Amino acid sequence: MTTKLEPWPYPLWIAHRGAGKLAPENTLAAFREGAAHGYRMFECDAKLSADGTLFLLHDATLERTTDGQGVAGDRPWAELSRLDAGGWHGRRYAGEPVPTLEALARYVLRNGFFLNIEIKPTPGHEEATGRAVAEACARWWRDSRHPPAALPLLTSFKPAALQAARAAQPQLPRGLLLDHWRDGWRDEVRTLECVAVVAHWSMLDAATIAEVHALGCRALAYTVNDPCEAQRLLAAGITGLITDAVDRFSPGTTVLD
Repeated sequence: MTTKLEPWPYPLWIAHRGAGKLAPENTLAAFREGAAHGYRMFECDAKLSADGTLFLLHDATLERTTDGQGVAGDRPWAELSRLDAGGWHGRRYAGEPVPTLEALARYVLRNGFFLNIEIKPTPGHEEATGRAVAEACARWWRDSRHPPAALPLLTSFKPAALQAARAAQPQLPRGLLLDHWRDGWRDEVRTLECVAVVAHWSMLDAATIAEVHALGCRALAYTVNDPCEAQRLLAAGITGLITDAVDRFSPGTTVLD
């Protein structure tokens, strides 16, 4: 029996953290760089500051991508907003700030782009972060003065974060992130009413993609930087490819060199 999949409003190609590795990840400079390479959908990481501001950062701690130290979610936004999130990448980006999720949402909405927000909570703040992301996105997309755009796709490795997002704003589409096929993942997908499963590229082939489809979900792959793997996944029926290689893949085509 073939499961009928709902129409998918998002582009095939998704720029990882803005522009992959061409610019400092999760900064507005990175999203502008990705857009300059023709990308129209972006993945980002969102977490909560100590005083409730949603901002972009992948790691739990600040050291790798800013000049700050310690657990990012333990710091108030006034402190986080003063950090240099670009100097680590090179002099060209020195002084680039940590952006709020709202700033990215405004940029995406103004340009008619699409967004995949990974809910990346500080450990112990899964529910609060999922709820905050969902409530804020529902408000920003509802109140936008720009032409209607597809709602952001909310994803997370943390089922508790997705469950909180679902409880707060059930109309926002959700995707479960996986780095291995753990026991119970199918039940999680059903309970969370996910529209997508986002898995590491090495986990996916025609059989596993068909299994995801049988749940009524689309299959997306991260982080696909090799043309041969991208071609293999396309032939297997993948719906979305998240990539760092924004300068190697043309986002307007499904044909790879």
